[in-house]
Amino acid sequence: MHSNAMPSGASGQAQSYDRAEADRRDGANGQPQGELNGQPDGIPEATVARLPVYLRALYGLAERGISTVASEELAAAAGVNSAKLRKDLSHLGSYGIRGVGYDVDYLVYQVSRTLGLTQDWPVVIVGAGNLGRALANYGGFVSRGFTIAAMLDSDTAMVGSRIARLTVRHVDELEAVVTRHKVAIGVIATPAGSAQAVCDRLVAAGVTSILNFAPLVLSVPEGVDVRKVDLSIELQILAFHAQRRSASRPADAPGENTGAPGGNARTPAGRSTAQVTPELAAKG
Repeated sequence: MHSNAMPSGASGQAQSYDRAEADRRDGANGQPQGELNGQPDGIPEATVARLPVYLRALYGLAERGISTVASEELAAAAGVNSAKLRKDLSHLGSYGIRGVGYDVDYLVYQVSRTLGLTQDWPVVIVGAGNLGRALANYGGFVSRGFTIAAMLDSDTAMVGSRIARLTVRHVDELEAVVTRHKVAIGVIATPAGSAQAVCDRLVAAGVTSILNFAPLVLSVPEGVDVRKVDLSIELQILAFHAQRRSASRPADAPGENTGAPGGNARTPAGRSTAQVTPELAAKG
């Protein structure tokens, strides 16, 4: 078990938690909670997507020395409503105690175990550019059970350099690295043009979980999970909402409501075009 996977003091309780969980399953005719509601693991995808958010909020509570938390307080910290949070946690077999709430350490253990964070997960990063370097230097991975086992790149100028205590290796070593370190997760931080080829090699080497930062949709066989992170898409969504807020505000003066904060609009090709007011048009 990864020693940093739970707050201090909680990891020492793991064995007693396991015994309590076994007792709970015995009370459900020996079946895990997930097997009772007709789904393979019993947890909807939407709930899985929220569990890391709950875990982050729980870590914050534990760091502040809070031992129990009400569903309303935890829901507020996670940005969801309390009814949704209680339903999500019920899939883990955690219902809390009326008038008391949830035991923070035990809930950290339950969520961590459900997410598979009570063990180490070796990760390889392919692509040692700016994004790859930032990912390798991020300290939050280790404390959540993810170990950056290796970093690979095709640029011979990068190979041999040191990044976050790792020596960058040539991408030709990908298969050997996956085998040697028993890599479970591959992170693709390459340009779009090489991402699919890298993905194919990771899958062929036995990696079935991939985090893709390249701006394209990867094609993978059944049984391989891909999570895509595209920052430009997130920015475009934010731009959409910002534009709607801007359009809903009353114009301060004629010609100022242009749909862009700086008073200029942009064509689909990205060119900036100054707005022409009726007065200027009349002068023309």
